[in-house]
Amino acid sequence: MADTNPPLGHDDSISSQDPANQKSTKTKSRRPANTAFRQQRLKAWQPILTPKTVLPLFFAVGIIFAPIGGLLIYSSSLVQELIIDYSNCYTDAPIYPAFGDVPTTLVSSHFKSNANSSTSDTTAQWSRQQINATYGPTNSILVPTWQCSLRFYIPSSMSPPVLFYYQLTNFYQNHRRYVKSFDSDQLSGTAVTAKTISGGDCAPLTTSTVNGVEKPYYPCGIVANSVFNDTFSSPVLLNVPGSNVANQTYVMTNTTGISWASDKDLYGESKYNWSDVVVPPNWIERYPDGYSNEYHPDLVNDAPFQVWMRTAGLPTFSKLAQRNDSETLVAGNYQVDINHQNWVTIPICPGITSIQAPRQLAAMEAIMSPSPEAEKLNDERGP
Repeated sequence: MADTNPPLGHDDSISSQDPANQKSTKTKSRRPANTAFRQQRLKAWQPILTPKTVLPLFFAVGIIFAPIGGLLIYSSSLVQELIIDYSNCYTDAPIYPAFGDVPTTLVSSHFKSNANSSTSDTTAQWSRQQINATYGPTNSILVPTWQCSLRFYIPSSMSPPVLFYYQLTNFYQNHRRYVKSFDSDQLSGTAVTAKTISGGDCAPLTTSTVNGVEKPYYPCGIVANSVFNDTFSSPVLLNVPGSNVANQTYVMTNTTGISWASDKDLYGESKYNWSDVVVPPNWIERYPDGYSNEYHPDLVNDAPFQVWMRTAGLPTFSKLAQRNDSETLVAGNYQVDINHQNWVTIPICPGITSIQAPRQLAAMEAIMSPSPEAEKLNDERGP
């Protein structure tokens, strides 16, 4: 009888059951490698905080940093300064040549010695008058301006460097729409087109249409438009002691040394044709006929402008206005004349009426600070 059983198939063969002949399969996994680092099994020390461990560490840190703090306090005490808030001078001061006392609440000072204070008037005084400030290459542009004259007494000589600051309060340079309202390419000298400016960060002060042609502001943006433009004279020593000279000027400069080197690197000679740009609204008094090849902003060498463009992080800040690095400011009575420009509220954009910058809300302070530590104060007070 014939064998009817079917032949053995491949799957039933003995060789097919051999594990060595089976193909290995890999299962994909996103599991991290099994290492101490990847599996977060590194050895760690978790101290238990107890008075016995914390107090010795606390006192050790205090012993190290207490002398450092003492040195900082001592260095700060060496700084001599006089602060006069002249915000209301243009409304409250007597008309020149009369002088009146500045309210004592608006004057503060710190000096090493007041030994000679009994022989001189230590009360700050102020006066105001209207003058014509001159601008232009030939001083042919006359702008009616209120001038505030401050008289004050320095009881102790101040060694160089002597730094002169102005201070603003309630001015929010760190407002998110204010702080970015400028064009870095334009400031570096590039002739940025009106189309690029209008779509950039300078809003709301970007371009203006003149005779049907859209032209960019130079410099554009509300940071440049709101530049603080009070001008300060150098202090004048009145009735110079032991000399036949009636008055003597203590020369301070605002062209060098008040801005950082990194500030100046941001500016370049403009490649604009001056007829292709428009004067910002708050600059029109100084440039009533627009820009020309003979008379235009020189931002590369305009140190006060560079100082202003380095925006401050807090609403109360000081900025360096002028300085003297070589001569001692001797004790005596001094006078400083301050020309007040029309510095008004600054429109921002729809929904935000203004940054608080009107004169009556801003407290300006003239600060003179000597000693090497004063250099550090320049950074601490804000650019």
